[in-house]
Amino acid sequence: MSIEKDILSRIESIDRGELLFPSDFNDLGSSEAVRISLFRLEQAGEIERVAQGIYVRPKESRLVGKIIPTAEEVAEAIAKRDHIRIVPTGIYALNTLGLSTQVPMNIVYLTDGSPREIKLGRRVVRFKKTTPKNLMAKGSKSRLVIQALKELGNGQVTKEEEGKIVEVLKKENRQYLLHDIALAPVWIQKIMKKALEYDRE
Repeated sequence: MSIEKDILSRIESIDRGELLFPSDFNDLGSSEAVRISLFRLEQAGEIERVAQGIYVRPKESRLVGKIIPTAEEVAEAIAKRDHIRIVPTGIYALNTLGLSTQVPMNIVYLTDGSPREIKLGRRVVRFKKTTPKNLMAKGSKSRLVIQALKELGNGQVTKEEEGKIVEVLKKENRQYLLHDIALAPVWIQKIMKKALEYDRE
């Protein structure tokens, strides 16, 4: 019970909404004791289980009640914990850029970490192993653009989509954009370079 109290005390010192992993409490007891304590705290309503081995003390809203972290926040927290890089791909990248209204149930990230799947209710976050080059992009916007354009395909990008992409890239850090353009396929480079033309005005 002392381990359980120690874990609860630490949890209460952390901001609500922060994701909690068993490894956060390794210094308080054995992995088995930590696992059991977290299970008991979940049963007591002190924390909620987001996915296997992932917990949270939810934020509270007067309008919607408990706020559970999103699948994207879970993915980012895992990447931070495991010291790995991740890049969103496919429909999710398109949706994030406003190029698709479709909200994917399965989110796929390219990673240099171990491939795995995490079930979050009805949604699934999948980490897919990739080559280092696909993870070298520095810009948060330009890396999304590269993956979104790959999803659309060469010759399949409409003028409207291209216009939206250029507008997004105009807000990217110029040095990051120059770096990331060099990583993209030639046909994607041609589109991305249009965002640089506006800097000359």
